[in-house]
Amino acid sequence: MGCDLFSLATKGVQSLHPYQPGKPVDELERELGITNIVKLASNENPLGPSPKALKAIEDAFQGLCRYPDGGGFKLKSALAERYDVVAEQITLGNGSNDLLEIVARAFADSDSAILFSQYAFAVYPIVTQSIGATAIEVPAVDWSHDLIAMAEAITDNTKLVFIANPNNPTGTYVSNDELVRFLDAVPEHVIVVLDEAYCEYIDDDHQDFPNSGLLLPNYPNLIITRTFSKAWGLASLRVGYALSHPDIADLLNRVRQPFNVNSFALEAALAVLSDDEYLASSQRTNTEGMKQLIEGFDRLGLAYIPSVGNFVAVDTGRDGVAVFQALLERGVIVRPVSNYGMPQHLRISIGLQHENERFLTALAEVLGRNRV
Repeated sequence: MGCDLFSLATKGVQSLHPYQPGKPVDELERELGITNIVKLASNENPLGPSPKALKAIEDAFQGLCRYPDGGGFKLKSALAERYDVVAEQITLGNGSNDLLEIVARAFADSDSAILFSQYAFAVYPIVTQSIGATAIEVPAVDWSHDLIAMAEAITDNTKLVFIANPNNPTGTYVSNDELVRFLDAVPEHVIVVLDEAYCEYIDDDHQDFPNSGLLLPNYPNLIITRTFSKAWGLASLRVGYALSHPDIADLLNRVRQPFNVNSFALEAALAVLSDDEYLASSQRTNTEGMKQLIEGFDRLGLAYIPSVGNFVAVDTGRDGVAVFQALLERGVIVRPVSNYGMPQHLRISIGLQHENERFLTALAEVLGRNRV
């Protein structure tokens, strides 16, 4: 064949490196032939799904031959009531990642610049490059967003700013006062995307975390994205949502693919949204597990980045990928973050108590340290 098919793609796509998800359990089983694997790599909810979500999925089986509700009426209504908005302010997505791409396609192009922080979620540069926009990465301060520097980096052709709060993979966050000052400084022509995938894990010790829903009426250029994949325990179903000004939501819904959220996801999300007991259990498990890991790191003499998410990044003091590989051989899957410019760190998802203990024991073995 004479045609170079690779050359037919846009330049952005040609040089794009796809997002690398956490290693699946069955893949490690195939590679090393081991079982009894602990996966702490993808910030998943270790409790398993809510019983209410499972029942909702079971009840939806008979509709398998039908298309889902393309407008997501019931889920939008429930979200609107919970967050005191109207349904016209909501856009549903196939996970919040889908919404990040929808926003980029709706508001930016090859003549645009998209702004985000160093160490921020890897999907931001991916969606930026895929549409041919110019990426502006602003250096972080103490592993967190430097919103002052980010505001100063905005130019006339900046169309989007992505802010992960809490941030993945560092677990840091920006306060309400910091965010308000930033929003006040942002020109009206710039859309600010506040990615709150992990906001449900914020506890009472962090009263300065933004109540972002209260900011929506004052900042029509603000979009808030959230997901049911983390604290709500529905990662495999891929369902997220965005809250915004109705005019913004109208534009996003023009770009959104029809039926982008399947029927099982819609019903499960609707069911779990009313399961406050499950959410409280998820939060409690996370708080206890975070304490367990931090105490373990302290005993091992390892530095870590204080996190408010359901994960924590720890500095292994050596090549993180090598430590990751050694942990795999012991049946423990974590997440190396060298692709974020953090070559010695590993990101550890909070698991159940015995899973966290298994990881800490394996880590001590790999590093040759005693757990005092």
